Amino acid sequence: MTDKQRKILVTSALPYANGPIHLGHLVEYIQTDIWVRFQNQRGNQCTYVCADDAHGTPIMLKADQMGVTPEALINQVSQEHQRDFSGFMVGFDNYYSTHSDENKHFASLVYTRLRDGGHIAKKTITQAYDPEKEMFLPDRFVKGDCPKCGAQDQYGDSCEVCGATYSPVEMKNAYSAVSGAKPIEKESEHFFFKLGDFEEFLRNWVDSCVQEQMIHKLNEWFESGLQNWDISRDSPYWGFEIPDAPGKYFYVWLDAPIGYMASFKNWCDKNDVDFDEYWNESSDTELYHFIGKDIAYFHTLFWPAMLEGAGFRKPTKVFCHGFLTVNGQKMSKSRGTFIMAETYLQHLRPEYLRYYFAAKLGSGIDDIDLSMDDFRMRVNADLVNKVVNIASRCAGFIKKKFDGQLGGTLVEQPLYDEAIASGELIANAYEAREYGKAMREIMHIADKANQYIDAAEPWVLAKQEGKEQEVQDCCTMGINLFRVIISYLAPVLPQVAEDAAGFLNIDGFAWDAIQQPLLDHKINKFKPLMQRVDEDKVNAMIEDSKATLAAIAAATPAAPTVEKSELEKNPVAEQINFDDFAKVDLRVALIAKAEHVKGADKLLQLTLDLGGETRNVFAGIKSAYSPEELEGKLTVMVANLAPRKMKFGMSEGMVLAAGPGGKDLWILEPHEGAQPGMRIM
Repeated sequence: MTDKQRKILVTSALPYANGPIHLGHLVEYIQTDIWVRFQNQRGNQCTYVCADDAHGTPIMLKADQMGVTPEALINQVSQEHQRDFSGFMVGFDNYYSTHSDENKHFASLVYTRLRDGGHIAKKTITQAYDPEKEMFLPDRFVKGDCPKCGAQDQYGDSCEVCGATYSPVEMKNAYSAVSGAKPIEKESEHFFFKLGDFEEFLRNWVDSCVQEQMIHKLNEWFESGLQNWDISRDSPYWGFEIPDAPGKYFYVWLDAPIGYMASFKNWCDKNDVDFDEYWNESSDTELYHFIGKDIAYFHTLFWPAMLEGAGFRKPTKVFCHGFLTVNGQKMSKSRGTFIMAETYLQHLRPEYLRYYFAAKLGSGIDDIDLSMDDFRMRVNADLVNKVVNIASRCAGFIKKKFDGQLGGTLVEQPLYDEAIASGELIANAYEAREYGKAMREIMHIADKANQYIDAAEPWVLAKQEGKEQEVQDCCTMGINLFRVIISYLAPVLPQVAEDAAGFLNIDGFAWDAIQQPLLDHKINKFKPLMQRVDEDKVNAMIEDSKATLAAIAAATPAAPTVEKSELEKNPVAEQINFDDFAKVDLRVALIAKAEHVKGADKLLQLTLDLGGETRNVFAGIKSAYSPEELEGKLTVMVANLAPRKMKFGMSEGMVLAAGPGGKDLWILEPHEGAQPGMRIM
């Protein structure tokens, strides 16, 4: 540990303010919180800020669907997010919103500095436009059929069935998911950040500030060429208006990262901290971003380039992470494995998940899997059977036989020294975000502590006369090893650590405090620190997840119904040539007789007069016509269709009718003057 206290600012990606927090989100916030708690435990000054990403078309439209203002929606969601984060002990120093005066100030400041520096370009672009709602549509709000494979109900610019990419307006039967109207193409002027201006800077910056796995991906983007980044949207839009550009708004991807600066500025003002010390271009403080690999392009290229162009400091590092799978598969709503934070907290202790994530997380960007069986077994084996077990096997003897007083010596000093010596290895693992490595080393210490207690057998010694000192010495050793282990686990298990501090009668777990063991020290009565993970509770959580997701789906306003044209419902068949059509002999026919068919629900029996020749035809038109309506009418039939043997007799041709069926059927009737037997060409 260095003598100089480090000043560190840490941020996580901003959750979007139109939906709840789920376990996939928590992969990021839990690992970030662990790192922040570790830094503070080491004596560094580490501040963790975040905010809701509170602008954009989706929020505007959702608020409209719910019949509330966007302000009301984002306030409600903010409360829900903060409740869930608090439930998982994610200890933000400040949680704010991008819809704030500070955010507006910094968005305008960054933009004007970029503009004045020549890094903003204007370009007229063509977009999908909803003529009914009079708004431009983001890709995700245009639905239709894939232009390549015809798959229905596709969104935006790619097909989930065949993988084809396209412009939203290229979709067949395209319609606005907002109003149901057919989108049109419309031009508007947009503002773009000239990312390519910063290519040389970015190539140098990423080499030292991004994980190696991510650098390889970034190099692909460099080679394909850095594209100008669209930073504007047209009215109506929920966000902040661009200075000197009426009707133009900052796109969420510009003002979202500025939310880090705004949240920190808000915290600085409340705590009398110098904002510029952290954000000045020459700042020697540290700045770290924890983000998902899906937004790496933005946070490792656009964001640092924008800061460079605006004269602010750049991140010290950007730490990307992978996604969460559940039971080896993508999170699924139907299987109940798309688990909301709130649902989890109703059934299970948050520290179970914090530990499980820690045990599986490394410094790379690989996905991690939440296997429910492994989750239950690992938490029970490590935390309950190993860690808590140490204290529970020693505390009772100290309390009952020695009035809570620990002994004055460590009878196994080498074992204690070994546990202390492991601290630097564990600290280095935490620092490098190799949490899984840290957890393995901590459990190695716990194994040795339990082996020591197993060998000493205080429960046997306690029954023997004259062995009182051995019992006290043994349990004192066990309690001190327990303290060391909890100290190392404190960033992962903050509530357990707090409860353990109460039991141990100490103020907390400063990283270096364990250098001095607890001797001749009074402890308090031991209370169970953690219960086993119950399989029934895990199963109940999954069932509740299914029910919760079903309820959310039921409460979600339905998308606008779109009445398709008859042609859209039944597209024109594959093209044929004239010779093919000429093979079909269509004739005018007189319906000489029509009658019900006994035993048939859909058929009428028609006798058709072709002007000297009669045909018997069974037609499935009973749902739309009675026999008496038909007799004496002219119609059109396929005269050269091969006879078909049916249950009720031979059908010698086919009458033509339009419509989908049921009552919606209309037989074809030639105009007056046509005669039975005339060919139709």
